Amino acid sequence: MKVAVYRKAHFNAAHRLHNPEWDEAMNEKVFGKCNNPNFHGHNYELEVKVVGEIDPQTGYVIDMKVLKDLIEEHIIQRFDHKNLNLDTEEFRQLNPTAENIAVVIYRLLREQLDSTFQLTIKLYETERNFVEFPVH
Repeated sequence: MKVAVYRKAHFNAAHRLHNPEWDEAMNEKVFGKCNNPNFHGHNYELEVKVVGEIDPQTGYVIDMKVLKDLIEEHIIQRFDHKNLNLDTEEFRQLNPTAENIAVVIYRLLREQLDSTFQLTIKLYETERNFVEFPVH
């Protein structure tokens, strides 16, 4: 019997969407205001979904305190109040779109969880714009 559990988190980060292989006109055309050379920021809302069997001894799929701590250590401390382009290794060569951020978060957390768990990341860049990875 599989059950899904969810943990929400929040972080603030700045970024610039930019493809260095393109000229300024093309970057402006594709990314618009998100290509601001002085960066811009978002209040990201993160939803982490873990699916697994209920442990008969604890009654948990995963201890939510453990999940909270993993998110804090591997995501929030790494990205909160950072310039993603300049302050993080993950995005020095990777355009920090919401899609790419969600994939990076997934990979960081996937390494920390038992392989029996299914993991899904939902990342809200704004109230209206969000991405989910992986798509099942």
